[in-house]
Amino acid sequence: MKSVALHLGVLVLLVVAQFLLPSYHANNLSRILVLAVFAMGYNIAFGYSGLLSLGHALLFAAGMYGAGMLVHHAGTAALLALLIGTLAGGIMATLVGLLALRTAGVSFMIVTLMFAQVGFLTILYFNGVTGGDEGIALTAPERQFIGLDLTQDAPRFWVALVLFVIALAANLALVRSRFGRVMLAMRENEERSRMLGFNPYVVKLQILVISGLFSGAAGAAYALLFGYIGGSFASVQYSILPMLYVLLGGAATVLGPLLGAGLMFYLIDFASGLTSAYLMVVGAALVALVLFAPKGILGTIRERWLPWLP
Repeated sequence: MKSVALHLGVLVLLVVAQFLLPSYHANNLSRILVLAVFAMGYNIAFGYSGLLSLGHALLFAAGMYGAGMLVHHAGTAALLALLIGTLAGGIMATLVGLLALRTAGVSFMIVTLMFAQVGFLTILYFNGVTGGDEGIALTAPERQFIGLDLTQDAPRFWVALVLFVIALAANLALVRSRFGRVMLAMRENEERSRMLGFNPYVVKLQILVISGLFSGAAGAAYALLFGYIGGSFASVQYSILPMLYVLLGGAATVLGPLLGAGLMFYLIDFASGLTSAYLMVVGAALVALVLFAPKGILGTIRERWLPWLP
């Protein structure tokens, strides 16, 4: 009941914030919610399962281009494009996982990075279709979502919030399920899990596919909500960002991705207003985090004060 009350309270605060915040920050809140869904997908793979990937930008971009190019080139309805983009993230995760999961540890990280770079270069090579570095701006008619105009701030927020609620509920149900306990067991002791009858390759592939569905949904939603798809979203930066969100908010915590995405978003926003070398500020913040809260903010809170925190 404490967990349910906490998550409902967070959702109420998000709704209230939409009405109280100025337009700039309300629009940022929509971005943070979508990025939090992306971070949830990464957290399932890394936080709960120990799969350190640097290829999630490919999964995010698969959802983004799967949805964005359908509405732009084929005139597909936005809702259908969102669903197809979500599936595109899962399918891409399956293709990557079938090969990358034959490795482990640092090798897995390098192989996923290589796949992501191949995807990034492919987008640049076929710039006549994908828009390359310049990207493609979606028009207002292409951003009509079941009667809602996603060029307006309020509809954009409500769609982002609904996506976040669905992802949050799915994430909470997953980590509390039997499969969620298998994920933790695979992270803690793969060999013992194998002795108990679980096939690590199959389980990890399933985990990566679930992670890809979350990432694909976030990418598809980002394209439709903010009206832009571009090659920069497939760069290595968007493989590192979800990892930073998870590390900051707390790996293997359900609300950690939201907290981490929000804090990192505004840290980058604040630092970029002070200096062009804003990544130095981000790096200093992460060093402080590793020194004083190595399990992230919510991870540290759970360890010291709230052991019931999921």
